[in-house]
Amino acid sequence: MMDPRLTPFSGRVAAERLRGLVPAERFVPGERRRIALPVADLRRQPGGMRDRQLLWGEEAILYEEREGWAFVEAARDGYVGWMRAEALAPAREATHRVAVPATHLYESESFKGGDLCHLSFGARITVTAERKRFWETPEGYVPKPHLRPLDRPFADPATVAQLFFGVPYLWGGNSVLGIDCSGLVQAALLACAIPCPGDSDLQQDLGEALADGEALQRGDLLFWPGHVAMAVDDRTLIHANAHRMAVTYEPLEAAIARIRAQGEGEVVARRRIIGPDRPPAPASPPA
Repeated sequence: MMDPRLTPFSGRVAAERLRGLVPAERFVPGERRRIALPVADLRRQPGGMRDRQLLWGEEAILYEEREGWAFVEAARDGYVGWMRAEALAPAREATHRVAVPATHLYESESFKGGDLCHLSFGARITVTAERKRFWETPEGYVPKPHLRPLDRPFADPATVAQLFFGVPYLWGGNSVLGIDCSGLVQAALLACAIPCPGDSDLQQDLGEALADGEALQRGDLLFWPGHVAMAVDDRTLIHANAHRMAVTYEPLEAAIARIRAQGEGEVVARRRIIGPDRPPAPASPPA
């Protein structure tokens, strides 16, 4: 059975690749678009609850527009849903990402000039020219220290997660304005060029399972039913959690005990992420 979160089928229109698999009225190839708002909610249905968010400059495939709503598929992870149609603009290749917790887009090459909007970590930017203190983009100017070329990913997911320390918890959030547990993990991994789905249950398939009793390493993931946290060392986690309503550090054993006491279950998986700069652990020698 296909996961509706990852199946580009609106109930009426579907991606061409699903022909013969779903009962759509129309099958279309889709059209490339980009997000033209600082943050855009991706919803289960028009006007429905937020499932995830897309950020400025991220790419989406548009399949259908209906009464001011657009049915799209996120290029970063294949997540589908509805967003306001005004959040979309013609596609354009990004060159850089926002590499600090947050920045602003300015209307001129002056820190005292008007700021046009807020941009979160991970927003994608098209740089058209280099100025003395700013990068020029088609919409305005971004301070040079705040951007990083897309071909220079981060090396350590835990370092990226730590940039979000103190960010308020937001169900379905993906930005520095608000983020949830799986959004934090996804932001950290994508910034390191490690593919990552959007929800914690999907993230449980990442990397490789840790052996029973194996000590955590920085960047390892722990999963509970409906929750995920990342290790910053063998005794400390960082996670976006509704207990503190923020991204916080928490001792490993304290987190396990607290979540158990709240009736939210035991750890169901521990995974070590395999990435471009983090090869699989060597196989154990034969006994």
